[in-house]
Amino acid sequence: MCRGTPTPRPFASFTLNYDEGFSVAGKIHGASLLRKRYKLLVVDIDGTLLNSRGVISTEDAEAIARLRQRGVRVALSTGRATMAAGWVLDHLQLDGYHIFYDGALVYNPVTSRESYVEPIESGLAREAIDYARRSGVHIDLYSSTRYFIEREDWAADIRRQFFRLTPTITGLDDVCKNERIIKGTLIVRSGAEREHALEIQSQFRGRLAFSWTMTPAYPDIDFVNILSPQVSKGRALEELCTLLKVPLADVVAIGDGVNDVSLLKKAGLAVAMGNCAEELKSVAHIVTHDVDHSGVAEAIKKFLV
Repeated sequence: MCRGTPTPRPFASFTLNYDEGFSVAGKIHGASLLRKRYKLLVVDIDGTLLNSRGVISTEDAEAIARLRQRGVRVALSTGRATMAAGWVLDHLQLDGYHIFYDGALVYNPVTSRESYVEPIESGLAREAIDYARRSGVHIDLYSSTRYFIEREDWAADIRRQFFRLTPTITGLDDVCKNERIIKGTLIVRSGAEREHALEIQSQFRGRLAFSWTMTPAYPDIDFVNILSPQVSKGRALEELCTLLKVPLADVVAIGDGVNDVSLLKKAGLAVAMGNCAEELKSVAHIVTHDVDHSGVAEAIKKFLV
C-alpha cells in the first residue's frame, strides 16, 4: 500500500453494479471490458495477495492455479526485492518473468535472466546514503539478488522475520562502488523519522523517485522505496508485455496502493482491492473485496474464469 496523488483516469459512459461487495470505481469503457478473454494477470503482493496475517489465502492461491490451468499467464508486480518474493512464487508455483522493485527490474528468477532494469546512478546512491546517515534514518540497499545493511537493528529484524531476507552487513559506500544498486529503502516508524524521510525526498526531488509503501502486517511502519526517476510499474508492464507479446489491452492488473497507479493505468482492466488507497480508485475500473476477504480470488472468478 502506498501514498501519493495520481492523475484521474478518464472514463466513457457505462456503469455497472455488482452484488457481493463489488463496485465500479468509475465509468467503464464499454461492457466488452468485462466479457473479453484476457491473456495476462499482473498482481501486487503486499495488501493484495498478502493479507494482514502475512499469508496468502487458500482461495486466492486456488483461483490463481485454476487460472493458469486455463492458459492465462500470471505475473507478480511488487515493490519487493527478488529474494523477498521468492517464497510467494514458490507457493503459487509461478515461473517466468515478474516485475520487482516497483518496476525497476523485470526478471526471471528461475533462469536468472533480466529483461529490463533501471538502476540508480551510484553517485546519487552515495548522496542519499550520506543524507540518511546525517538524518538518523535507517537506509538499506539492494542489488538484483542481494540486500545490504551497515548494522543490525529493528529494521533488519523485520526484513528477516517478515520478508525472509538475509542481509549482507557491510559498508554501504563500498556497496555503491562494487554493486549495481537497483533500490534503496528508508524504513521509518516515528514521527521524527517520517519528517526526516520527507526532507530527504525533498532534497532529491527530480533526481530520485520515492515511493511510500506499507504492508498490512506492519501498519505503523513506512517503507520508502528509493528508485531511479524513470522507474514505474506501468513502464515495467510495457516491457513485460513486449517480451511476452501480449497487448496491454489483454492485461488485468490488481493492486492496492499508489505505487500501483501506473500499473492499473496501463492495463486493459484495472482492479483495485477493497482495502486500496483512495487515490487508486480514481484509476480503477472495478473495486473488488479487500485482501482479508480474498479480493484477488473474487476478481478472478468474476472476470477471468
